[in-house]
Amino acid sequence: MNTEDPTTETEDGTPPPDPTPVERYEIRVSGRLSSRWATWFDGLTVTNEDDGTTVIAGPVVDQAALHGLLQKLRDLGITLLSLTRTAPGEPVEHSISPTTPNRTTTPGATS
Repeated sequence: MNTEDPTTETEDGTPPPDPTPVERYEIRVSGRLSSRWATWFDGLTVTNEDDGTTVIAGPVVDQAALHGLLQKLRDLGITLLSLTRTAPGEPVEHSISPTTPNRTTTPGATS
């Protein structure tokens, strides 16, 4: 084992920690998404808010995955209201007011 190579195992045999932490995001969209949408957004939580918006939140592994998620929202015709990067475990203040009427979003619906 090469002890000078930072990609090798640590002294106790475990792999070194990932130098790039996974970022957490909160994505607010217009309308209410039913719980069945959670499977479309792997590993993210889908929460309907009292103001008629939906928050999709959780870890996103990298910028490519984030862009893919935003593209999925666009392709489904879901209106994006905000995107916020959050610190791990940090709640985001919900101060965004929707600018579009509340509606239930269904696959293939357009904005």
